Amino acid sequence: MYAIRRWWDRNSIRFGLIGLALGSAWLIRQTQGSLIYEAYRGLSQPFGNLPAETAARKTPTDPRTLELEQRLVELESQNQKLQALLGEVTQSPTKGQVAAVIGRSADHWWQQITLGRGQQDDIKIGAIVSGEGGLVGRVVQVTPNTSRVLLISDPTSQLGVTVSRSRNMGYIRGQSANRVIMEFFDKVPDVRPGDVISTSSYSQLFPAGLPVGIVESVNLNRSPAPEAVIELSAPISRLEWVVVTPNPKAESALLPSGKADSNAGSNAAE
Repeated sequence: MYAIRRWWDRNSIRFGLIGLALGSAWLIRQTQGSLIYEAYRGLSQPFGNLPAETAARKTPTDPRTLELEQRLVELESQNQKLQALLGEVTQSPTKGQVAAVIGRSADHWWQQITLGRGQQDDIKIGAIVSGEGGLVGRVVQVTPNTSRVLLISDPTSQLGVTVSRSRNMGYIRGQSANRVIMEFFDKVPDVRPGDVISTSSYSQLFPAGLPVGIVESVNLNRSPAPEAVIELSAPISRLEWVVVTPNPKAESALLPSGKADSNAGSNAAE
């Protein structure tokens, strides 16, 4: 009995391992390996998505997808601009219509633009053209399907304006930029940076009160008359859509393109 116990003590671990191996083999056969597969899947799951995610981050986006994303951004931008312009048309007491800018010469970027509406859309010479924020110019030529607009930034364009706060008057002349020069009729005008500039009641080509821009700086020592630099309210350098509004003064005071009308007994102003 003692000899059997000693023999078992020496061989029990061996028989235990043999039994474990046989039992595992039988279990694998009965489950067709699914138990091992599930155990392996459970252990490897936390690390299984890392290669795929890393590959997804490294894989460049499909060119077609990039193109569609860029088009979506462009359409959203145009939609926002159109919504703003349509809001202005809705709030305006006069009937206006939105028109696309379809032409603009690099040599005359600040002088004129071409719109995709014309006589068939009831656009007439002298009509007021506004952008998001303020006055842009006036229609000077019309065809059945297009219109040419003289911009207020054109050096030949002169526009009678007034300081909304103090009512001091003068006229602006274009500088082929988004800033124009205002020359005052008064020798000591009441004007300061930040003042709002709008069209004058003496203008023969535009009704009074149209927003033009904001005073950026003032030079009261300028000769022969004080001057101010006006930043235009409308983004003339990047116009894509505008609002065309009938002009009540167009028929009574229509002048050739580039010619200024008289303003309060002085030279110059549309």
